[in-house]
Amino acid sequence: MSDQQPGESGEPTVPDDVWERFARDSEGDIRASAPKEPSARARMVTERLRLQDEREAARNSRRAARKESRPAAPPEGWRTGPAWRETDGRAARRRRLWAILGVPLAVAVAVVAMKPSLLPGDLFGTSSASSSASAGPELPAETAAPTAPPSAAASRTPTRQRPFAGSPAERWADGADAVVVPEAKAVGALTKAQVATALRQTKNLLVGANLDRATLRGERPKAAIAVLDPKQPHMIDDIERKLSAPEKKHDPVTLFSRFDPREVSLVGQVVKVRGRITFKAGKEGSVAIHADYTFVYPVSPADGNKDEVTRTIVRRVLDVGFLNPSKYQVTPGRLTISRYDETIGNSACDVYDGFLHPQFDSAVSPTGATPTGPATDPYDRSHDLETSRTAGCGTLSRT
Repeated sequence: MSDQQPGESGEPTVPDDVWERFARDSEGDIRASAPKEPSARARMVTERLRLQDEREAARNSRRAARKESRPAAPPEGWRTGPAWRETDGRAARRRRLWAILGVPLAVAVAVVAMKPSLLPGDLFGTSSASSSASAGPELPAETAAPTAPPSAAASRTPTRQRPFAGSPAERWADGADAVVVPEAKAVGALTKAQVATALRQTKNLLVGANLDRATLRGERPKAAIAVLDPKQPHMIDDIERKLSAPEKKHDPVTLFSRFDPREVSLVGQVVKVRGRITFKAGKEGSVAIHADYTFVYPVSPADGNKDEVTRTIVRRVLDVGFLNPSKYQVTPGRLTISRYDETIGNSACDVYDGFLHPQFDSAVSPTGATPTGPATDPYDRSHDLETSRTAGCGTLSRT
């Protein structure tokens, strides 16, 4: 018989320390083998991966369906692979470039439409219709008397689109801008400001008498008369007589450029002008101003061939004074005229009705007497009027 005593159940008993160790080991094994509950983050990652797998499967399914419906692929090398993407990329760059250049190109087209001669080679054949651009750059302002007449211009027939073609005046400045007033300075008893007023009024007189559109149409030259001193003896009365009853000794064209609108019409809006203004000290502390200008007027017949264009050239020399108010009874800011002279090229001889009368080649019977004197150049500004004046009615070397 054994020395061990059986338990109450009849099974062998286990010591307490062995049992406790067994219990601990069993509990550890159970915990290690039991399934763990995933964390919230793990659940989110798992769900996102599942959705991505589903979407990728759906895309693969659609691509497979499209591939089945497409025709056979083209041979390798014909707009396939990288070459096709490069072409597509260049097209995109071209579209961006056109978008950037669109507005400047539109502006350029508009400018060329208004002035086609800007195109190289004049693609539209409009160079003959351009103005002075084809004749060369505009001449600088005249600061001293020329020493020789202007060189001969290219032989061209003037047109309504280019009325100064074939004329030295094509390079002259336009209108009132050509009347350049010199910088003022104090002279005699007059201040710089007073001299500046005198010079400005001299320009106003020249413009009003020779460029004002109303004056050119034969109307009363109000703008020119407005700068003259009404206190100057006989001057205003003499002007009024010239305008109201013109005749040989009292013809207003000696002071004003006037055309009969029933006979001729001005071509365009431009009158070409060249000349200069100078000044010096005058008598009794006044300032004496000298102006010498040539005006070129393009005209066409009012009736008949209105496409025919000719030019009348008028040179005027004017001496005016701005008197010292402490020595003379004068109107403040007004001018007095001490001398005026002129030569007129291409106007009827021996006609004194207050208008200039240009002669046209198409005229059946020219107005006025037949010219008999020597030929002169109306554009020659290198001589004084006294030395260049010819007796009687002369002829012109050019118009």
